[in-house]
Amino acid sequence: MPRRFPALLSASVLAGVLVLTGCGEESASGGSASLAAVTVTGSDPAKAPTVAVDGPLKVTRTESKVVSDGDGAAVAEDDLVSVQAMIVNGRDGKVAHSTWDSGAVGLNLGDAALFASFKSQLPGKKIGSRVLIASTPKDAFGDQGNPQLSINAEDPVVFVVDLVSATKVLAEAKGTAVAPKKDLPTVTMNEGKPATITVPKGVKAPTKTVVQPLIEGDGAAVEDGQTVRVAYTGALYRNGEVFDSSASRPEQPYFEFQLGQGGVIKGWDTGLKGQKIGSRVLLVIPPADGYGAAGSGEKIKGTDTLVFVVDVLAAY
Repeated sequence: MPRRFPALLSASVLAGVLVLTGCGEESASGGSASLAAVTVTGSDPAKAPTVAVDGPLKVTRTESKVVSDGDGAAVAEDDLVSVQAMIVNGRDGKVAHSTWDSGAVGLNLGDAALFASFKSQLPGKKIGSRVLIASTPKDAFGDQGNPQLSINAEDPVVFVVDLVSATKVLAEAKGTAVAPKKDLPTVTMNEGKPATITVPKGVKAPTKTVVQPLIEGDGAAVEDGQTVRVAYTGALYRNGEVFDSSASRPEQPYFEFQLGQGGVIKGWDTGLKGQKIGSRVLLVIPPADGYGAAGSGEKIKGTDTLVFVVDVLAAY
């Protein structure tokens, strides 16, 4: 039995330390003593704020306040959001981590592994806002703390979060149909099941990756560095056999990866760049842009050209 394809394709980037989970506690928004003990200065969203903590803090429940209000839409509890975030140890006021050093990251507010303090405090805040969160240890790194960041299990955590953007997730591709070029594999979508991919008889596999939109979405074009959510089916060019599909996993019928970072096969990184959200894309990928001469698993040989149909559902 072959390994699951997402494992072969490489796991998606989940914004590192921002998705270490703790169990939820009662939380609120307001002006408590713990929030009053934190000062945030700096208004340029392109630069990291300065955070001063009159600590050590005592945080008995997770709370938040809006430092500066944005003018965008309110974030929903299941949105995919792009954020800049700073993590500060509430015990000593030291900055433990900042995404301003490397760039905004994508987070799924519906992800059970996300900080409970983010899940409780960010929904309802507007895009463009800067939010200060004073979190109990349990709502941040949980009972284990985070030794890598020098945060102990009993340390409260201060977060400063800039809400950069948010997006809703499509259930499937949505847009304008595109007539494919001649002699390419054809695709039949099957609701709730892997797509059927039919390879044309007597047509040799291409030697270079083919990128053929079947539906052009009307969303923004996806860019390198974004986390992209897709639904897909993959088949072998030599016989049309499906070797994997996100539809085969109804508990999570999608896959996420960070575009352009080498975490997926080259044909995906290059073929999906610039495609619009809502698009359905046919990719025909020769071994050089796939798994190379080594192949992968029991089904994918080193000589196999791969065929994918990919729905671009969201990017954040």
